[in-house]
Amino acid sequence: MTTTGSATGTPDRPRVRGEVVPAAFDDVASTYDLMVRLSPGYHAQLRESAAALVEALPVEPGRRPLLLDLGCGSGASTAALVHALRAAGREADIIGVDGSAGMLAQARRKRWPAGVTFRQADAETLGRDDLADADGVFAAYLLRNVAARDRLLRQVHDALRPGGVLVVHDYSVRDSPSARLIWHAVCWGVVIPLGAITAPRSPIYRYLWRSVLDFDGVHRLADRMVAAGLVEVESRSVRGWQRGTVHTWRGRRAQA
Repeated sequence: MTTTGSATGTPDRPRVRGEVVPAAFDDVASTYDLMVRLSPGYHAQLRESAAALVEALPVEPGRRPLLLDLGCGSGASTAALVHALRAAGREADIIGVDGSAGMLAQARRKRWPAGVTFRQADAETLGRDDLADADGVFAAYLLRNVAARDRLLRQVHDALRPGGVLVVHDYSVRDSPSARLIWHAVCWGVVIPLGAITAPRSPIYRYLWRSVLDFDGVHRLADRMVAAGLVEVESRSVRGWQRGTVHTWRGRRAQA
C-alpha cells in the first residue's frame, strides 16, 4: 500500500431516477448474485481487501473482536471477511449492515458460521447508536453511494475502538484516463448489457457506470479519511485485470 497525506461531502442523497439508492437495490436483489458471479475476480478482490483488514486487526488475548460490514448487500463482502478470518486462523463476530431490505433477505438465506448477523440501516443516516464499538469496519462498494461521505467516515472513526481499522474497497477511476476508458468499455460492453438481461426494468447498472465516473480519486478519498481522524492511511490497487480501477484504502483510529 502507498501512504498518503480534505474534502467535504454534499448533503444530497444519491438517487437512481428518483429512487434512493437502497430502494433501487431492492429491485435487483434477486438477480444481483448472478451479476456478481459473471464478474471475473469480484470475489477474489473482496477477499484481498478483507485480508488487508484482518491482518491489521488489534490482538487482545481472550477477547473476540467485532467487525462491521457496512453496505454488506447480499453478503459477498461478509463472505470475504469470513474467508479472511479463517485463512488467518482468527475468529470474530460480524454484523452486516445494509439499507436494502431485499439485499439483506438474500444475505440471510445463505449459510453463515456462528457470530454472523445482519441489520438494516441506511448508511446515509447512520447514527452513533447504529454502530457498536468495533475492532474493524469493512466498507465495500459503499462510500460511492453515500453523499455525506465525510460524515460517515467521522461516524466510523468514532465507532472504532482505539487501534481499530477501517478498510474501504471500491472503484476509483478519476485519477487515471486509461482506467476511465477501461471502465467505459467494461460497462457498455459487459455490465449494462448483462444488467438489461437480468434486470431489464432497473436503471441501477447505468447508475453504477455514472457513479464510478463521479466518485473520488484515490488520493481524494485518502484525504477524506485523514480529515475524519484516521491515521496510517494507505491505499493500493487490486491485482489482475482491474488493476488501477478497483482499490483498497486502509486507515486506523489512533491508539490514544
